[in-house]
Amino acid sequence: MVETTVRVENLKKWFPVRMGFFGSLVSRRELFVHAVDGISFEVKKGEIFGLAGESGSGKTTTGRVVLRLTDPTSGKILFRDKDITRLRERQLKPFRQKMQMVFQDPYESLNPRMTIFDIVSEPLRIRGGLSSKEIEDKVYTTLAGVELIPPEEFITRFPHELSGGQRQRAGVARALTLEPEFIVADEPVSMLDVSIRAEVLNLMVDLREKLQVSFLYITHDLALARHTCDKIAIMYLGKIMEGGPIEELIFEPLHPYTQALIAAVPVPDPSSERIDVKVKGEIPSPVNPPSGCRFHTRCQCYIGDICRTVEPQLIETGKDHFVACHLYGNSKQPPRKAGGD
Repeated sequence: MVETTVRVENLKKWFPVRMGFFGSLVSRRELFVHAVDGISFEVKKGEIFGLAGESGSGKTTTGRVVLRLTDPTSGKILFRDKDITRLRERQLKPFRQKMQMVFQDPYESLNPRMTIFDIVSEPLRIRGGLSSKEIEDKVYTTLAGVELIPPEEFITRFPHELSGGQRQRAGVARALTLEPEFIVADEPVSMLDVSIRAEVLNLMVDLREKLQVSFLYITHDLALARHTCDKIAIMYLGKIMEGGPIEELIFEPLHPYTQALIAAVPVPDPSSERIDVKVKGEIPSPVNPPSGCRFHTRCQCYIGDICRTVEPQLIETGKDHFVACHLYGNSKQPPRKAGGD
């Protein structure tokens, strides 16, 4: 049985809304942005678990909260069965080196005044316990591991002297120096040229296979997720709508929102048959999310009183395949594809 590296249980993160003087006069009640609103999932050892959805669905906030870069409002975060949800910063320090993050923007996440050697070696210096020679050897080995070869050509350079792909590799190297067991990769290729995205993603897959590192891969691109992930969860307005093995979810999507996301992915074959899945309107405000199913205001497939009033729970429809839709919790109503008659 494969052990679980990270398990999240009913995780919530609400941000208070700051209102101006006139806004406070109009409304006396305190308002919150429901960025993450009660989600649960687990990431196995050596697994790449994807988290996908539109902008504003809560993906990045989830990643930051799981790493305790942002404190959760409620719920549990278990790292190797140890609850780290309410640990103080001093108590968190032993876990920091085992849980790292690769940020979205390689242009902003690296200090422009530091050389690549200083950037990659900084986590080792902060942790302490190594000699200068040991730190140097570790930096050289890590840079070679992320294919910044030969390391001698990169250690004295500054971030602006590297290409976008090289910068992101340096960011991955910084995360790997402490030999973490879990890495959150927040859209690590979204700001890179298409020609080098595959290189960075293949690097991530290779690291998973060689080092058995677990990844939480945050993305809005389901085509890239299929190339990279083992499992995936689809988020919408702070909730998980559907989750399961990546191939099954791509080819047999159950939730109308998942079907709409997949239908929006371009296909290079003009003769292929596509189901036209239309989503009406814009994503609602997370300050005042819709009652019942959060997708019901945009869903053109299954609208009924239960959709508007009762929040659907994730139910298992197949092996490790879960969906939060009233259609699959009602045996009287047969499943249908979105866009059907």
